[in-house]
Amino acid sequence: MAKKSALVLFSGGQDSTVSLLWACENFDYIETIGFNYNQRHIIEMNCRDIVLKKIKSISDKWHDIIGKDHIIDIPALGKISETSLTRDSKIFIEDNGLPNTFVPGRNLLFFNYASALGWRRNIFDLVGGMCDTDYSGYPDCRRETIASLKITISLGLDKEVQIHTPLMDKNKADIWRLSYDLGGEIFQKIVIEDTHTCYVGDRSNLNNWGYGCGVCPACILRREGYNEWIKQNDI
Repeated sequence: MAKKSALVLFSGGQDSTVSLLWACENFDYIETIGFNYNQRHIIEMNCRDIVLKKIKSISDKWHDIIGKDHIIDIPALGKISETSLTRDSKIFIEDNGLPNTFVPGRNLLFFNYASALGWRRNIFDLVGGMCDTDYSGYPDCRRETIASLKITISLGLDKEVQIHTPLMDKNKADIWRLSYDLGGEIFQKIVIEDTHTCYVGDRSNLNNWGYGCGVCPACILRREGYNEWIKQNDI
């Protein structure tokens, strides 16, 4: 029987790292894919290599499951995106209620590129860290968007494609809990010290929840989720 394989959208952030370890526990073999679109927090691309190496070092099982890593350069996305995630500008909430860190079409493009790579690699299970419960309001993180993408990509490839979003129903406290359940204190230490979520790319301050400026939307979600998880577990 052929091994069950998956391609994980892996940015180097907290959510994609937890999703990566989830994939290690649910598939026989995985590959990872990251995207360089000249994002403001480009430091996350450097974090990817560190996180992958450390996860592989924790367990021989995970070392053998995690295979080839792929980097896709999409500079055009950064050029056409007038957002504070692709420009050095102040982060604020737009009149439409969305933070100006929203990069239109980003996840749509990511999954299309991933499915094209998956076709070549003969991998038709895709894994992403999107969350519908505790996110910044991005419409391309919603379950309806992901469900629609699954249908469209499957039709476009004439191949049954599955998109797995293990964090979809979880808030940030749940995600901290899942990271601990999956890999214990060793993995949690990697999530805190080696992943990157901060939108402005700040890695000058290590907080108890990780590196970051502490005031951007990504840092606020990460910090509040961590504090809630600590409170729930009376740590």
